[in-house]
Amino acid sequence: MSMLTNKGKYGLKAMVHLAGMPPGQPALVADIAAANAIPKKFLDAILGELRTARLLHSKKGRGGGYTLAKDPSDIMVGDIVRALDGPLAPIACASRNFYRRCDDCSSEKTCHVRLMMLEVRAAIADVLDHRSLAAMRDMTEKHAELTYAI
Repeated sequence: MSMLTNKGKYGLKAMVHLAGMPPGQPALVADIAAANAIPKKFLDAILGELRTARLLHSKKGRGGGYTLAKDPSDIMVGDIVRALDGPLAPIACASRNFYRRCDDCSSEKTCHVRLMMLEVRAAIADVLDHRSLAAMRDMTEKHAELTYAI
């Protein structure tokens, strides 16, 4: 994943939006897009992928829209990111779910890049797989010190 893509970012914003809705109340794509400054066409595709990943339900017609497939406390942020952006690891040989050996590798046991990226992947997964969508939705200004002033 080296960096969260726009697809991943928009998907997380949309999921947080849905987690803020009264349980069972659907939200329209146009409303989610407008409230979160996401291009509607792009959001349509993203929500489709999240539905395929069984993280969302959709209902067509009057009173339709998107709802979360589970309670926000039962959806892990890591599941959302993986559904949209694939592996959390910055390099394929350090991935747990999408492992692929590098073509130029002579020894994975002694590859310093892989060993470092295994640590990076573990740190990312430790955060994203232990934080629920509900916890992300409930984050407030107290976390402002975690953001870097540029």
